[in-house]
Amino acid sequence: MKLSLMLPAKKNIQWDTAAQLGVKYAVTKAAPELTGLPDPSDFSALQSIRDRFAEAGFTLYALEGDEFDMHRIKLGLPGRDGDLERYRNMLGNMGRLGIKLLCYNFMAGIGWFRTKTDLPERGGALTSGFSLRDIDNDLPLRITEEEMWRNYEYFLDAVLPAAEEAGVRIALHPDDPPVSPLLGYSRILTSADAFRRVLQLSRSPAHGITFCQATFRCMGEDVFQLIHEFGEKIFFLHFRDSAGTKENFRETFHDNGPTDMVRLLKCMADAAPDCLVRPDHTPTMAGESNENAGYAMLGNIFAVGYIKGILEACAL
Repeated sequence: MKLSLMLPAKKNIQWDTAAQLGVKYAVTKAAPELTGLPDPSDFSALQSIRDRFAEAGFTLYALEGDEFDMHRIKLGLPGRDGDLERYRNMLGNMGRLGIKLLCYNFMAGIGWFRTKTDLPERGGALTSGFSLRDIDNDLPLRITEEEMWRNYEYFLDAVLPAAEEAGVRIALHPDDPPVSPLLGYSRILTSADAFRRVLQLSRSPAHGITFCQATFRCMGEDVFQLIHEFGEKIFFLHFRDSAGTKENFRETFHDNGPTDMVRLLKCMADAAPDCLVRPDHTPTMAGESNENAGYAMLGNIFAVGYIKGILEACAL
């Protein structure tokens, strides 16, 4: 397994910290609003981001998230074919630049969502959580699950050949939280059965999964069984934990949640030894701003040490 961190596309103190932790692989979001550059369908823009990581000693291994506005693709609106062409260009650029992985989602309208981001955790750290009771979820439905599936299959048919040609693997993230509908939008990637359906859509070697363990656990799934079932189709592991159900859960530190995280990494090393792993959604700790909840650095420092300790102790 390859240990990575999610780092901003512009150099800051997190880059220095990651280097000091011994992390070699970077994951970033290269969307224009974060970089001040054109989106990654522009070769020169993506090349400049790749090069700045390389100059700092990192291999830019993956892009993660919506790298430009995806609402027409996800909702099946006029103009999506032009957006899909940009997506194919992005994949081609990634291949030319040696960026091997794209973590993507198919959450329409709303991305990952929490109802609270300031829940007290161990020692007064702050974490996030979701409660279905805290939102008005009786809104008119803007898109059905059937339409979402059709739009996803259209997307996959359009981009997988380009991913294969570029030598880039694309890894689908589950819906977070895994409830449908959410605030008027249907969600389709809310169960292991949904991912079984996804994997049946194509046998392409470029087609796989981001295994966000805490999200699958909130679905009520047996994450250890799923790791062995999905096996080498798991391209990326989001290493985090949460307690509760999909209707009501809270994130935890990596070492005090309900999942046996040592067993998790052992299973992953056995079933998908080539996967990329990064800590995700860490609590905000003492002295840190909670402005970007889940992505402050001290929790990531703790998580990297925890992961490295497990990998070394278990000789993984």
